[in-house]
Amino acid sequence: METTSGTDDGDAGTQAWTDSELTELALATSTDEELADDAEPWHLDGAPAGDALLPEWYMPVPQAGGRTPGRVFAVGMIIAALLIVNGAGLCVTYGLPEIAW
Repeated sequence: METTSGTDDGDAGTQAWTDSELTELALATSTDEELADDAEPWHLDGAPAGDALLPEWYMPVPQAGGRTPGRVFAVGMIIAALLIVNGAGLCVTYGLPEIAW
């Protein structure tokens, strides 16, 4: 398996890294080193993270669907029906209304 990484010199070229090379680099690093004060987190697309707690590739920002009047009405009716059935003391856990005694 090969992984591609963009180069830091600003050109459009890429450098291919094999798994064995990445493993060798990871094992050669020291875990006792202190991070530099100007160290920045690594990002796949090279863009700064901003205020995001998780990277975009791990958990993208949720996109809201369209709230059409029909959807709002349908959801409202389902919620109202459940509130009315439960308020009347009936149980609809298994689909059919029953007295919950």
